[in-house]
Amino acid sequence: MQKVTFKNRDWDTIANLHLPVNFDESQNYPAIVCVHPGSSVKEQTASLYAQKLAEKGFIALAYDASFQGESGGEPRYLEDPTTRVEDIRYAVDYLTTLNFINEKRIGLLGICAGGGYAANAAMTEKRIKAVGTVVGTNTGRAFREINFLETLEAISSQRTAEANGAEPMITNWTPNSAKEAKQAGINEMDMLEAIDYYRTQRGEYPTANNKLLFTSMANLIKFDAFHLADVLFTQPLLVIVGDKVGAFGSYRDGFDLYNKAATTNKKIHIVKGASHYDLYDKPDTTEEALENLVPFFNKNLL
Repeated sequence: MQKVTFKNRDWDTIANLHLPVNFDESQNYPAIVCVHPGSSVKEQTASLYAQKLAEKGFIALAYDASFQGESGGEPRYLEDPTTRVEDIRYAVDYLTTLNFINEKRIGLLGICAGGGYAANAAMTEKRIKAVGTVVGTNTGRAFREINFLETLEAISSQRTAEANGAEPMITNWTPNSAKEAKQAGINEMDMLEAIDYYRTQRGEYPTANNKLLFTSMANLIKFDAFHLADVLFTQPLLVIVGDKVGAFGSYRDGFDLYNKAATTNKKIHIVKGASHYDLYDKPDTTEEALENLVPFFNKNLL
């Protein structure tokens, strides 16, 4: 693996470039951009999949989204769907500058919110030749299901406060522990598993600090990752979901994307007994996902 940097507008994106065994710079490789979930960073599930794809002969690029992790951009902890989609374009730009990558063989893999961003980017970024999603979610749909009008009112008040000198409001993506969640009356499976992944030794990473700029949520609420997929999504598509269904909605979002996508070259694979977060890092479930992703990308990144 090599740590690399490329420009995104006027700030730097920091990424991990995962290389195949016996990498030969004189050869020409297919490449896959790996897009991490919301609240995540490149070293977590995105790099797990990137490493496994590299072991199968692909170049795989996992990067920190703008405003997050080691990447630049202000304000910090902003989760902006438009910029998240642009991040993907800049990642593809970077790959096309590398002599050992075949620019006609670039694919895209997105996990959780990264899956929604990947699908959205592919609609207008035709340098992407194939798209895989693992528990891909339409983040706007998810945020619109939780008191969204009250949230928008609160965001409006917060913006007024900040315009008049208040400090930016930083909130958490999740409670900081299962104990804290339960004290707040939160017992939902996906949320508790998110805490187990992000806030324990299982998946925690120093730069994944559970911080979200509160005013970001206005952009998330209005975003529809799959808008115009029935017209613009023409690339081969593989959707992977687990059938242990939680409130985050990746199971139904997976079917929504599959049904809407204009492409006729599409498949949905259901991992039996797998929850959303099982497909982040559990060996048996991620292996099943990869057993489908690898031949899919081999076939479609010709």
